[in-house]
Amino acid sequence: MLCLVAGLSLSHAGYCQNSQKTANLPYLSDSSIPAFSLMEVDSTTIFNTKDIPGGTPVVLMYFSPECEHCQKMTEALLQNMDSLKNVQFVMLTSLPFNLMKTFYEYYKIANYKNITMGRDYDFFFSRHFGSNYVPYLAVYDRNKKLLKVYDGGTKVSTLIQVVNSN
Repeated sequence: MLCLVAGLSLSHAGYCQNSQKTANLPYLSDSSIPAFSLMEVDSTTIFNTKDIPGGTPVVLMYFSPECEHCQKMTEALLQNMDSLKNVQFVMLTSLPFNLMKTFYEYYKIANYKNITMGRDYDFFFSRHFGSNYVPYLAVYDRNKKLLKVYDGGTKVSTLIQVVNSN
């Protein structure tokens, strides 16, 4: 329930995810990684997803730093990083910067060169994907084409299988 509440608080004020029909979601008509900007943890660098190089699978993970499911998912990802070292992760949140930074420091994300973390200050992700729950994962192949979305997370073993199948 906490993650549902956290997920709803991630959506932009005045934006009702349930009012948007699933068929109208932008990711359904374009399977490419969308280009959008994130404020990185250093608070000065702007990262744009269009700059993600091809050649490796990519996972966009929308999360709430306060969500227990997101914390457990992050722990499981980090514990299995040997199997995911060739995957580029972009972890993003719309919640306040200080919460993201605390999460980043607690999990020592700086130790993982294949993880970029940033704040979705334009609330792009929830509009593009219509995410209802966190963690929300959008998994892309090495050609930056969408393979699968997981609204509410998934088992890391499933994620490993999906990224290794392409």
